[in-house]
Amino acid sequence: MTTPLDPALAARLTRNADGLFPAIAQQYDTGEVLMLGWMDDEALHRTLTTGRCTYWSRSRREYWVKGDTSGHAQHVKSVALDCDGDTVLVKVDQVGAACHTGDRTCFDAGTLPLATE
Repeated sequence: MTTPLDPALAARLTRNADGLFPAIAQQYDTGEVLMLGWMDDEALHRTLTTGRCTYWSRSRREYWVKGDTSGHAQHVKSVALDCDGDTVLVKVDQVGAACHTGDRTCFDAGTLPLATE
């Protein structure tokens, strides 16, 4: 698939066997981790050029823009690539819930117990 993603940026990305990489969405002003979605080159290009987070749905096999159906949009403030080039951190201004369950974040289902020393 030909993508308009900058070739220099595309060369820095490390993708899994399906051509995808994780994208962590974080609230830009509080640091709250909201969710993890999957992107490919096209989704990243759309995210960078539209200012709205676009993800690849692995189950539906299609692109989706966060908030288009729910109204709970993610307005992009910055995007950073990690040191290995295999994950992006998207700092956003989240409108409403980030999780499909209606919760603010996908990471509020409780903490897991840690083994004691």
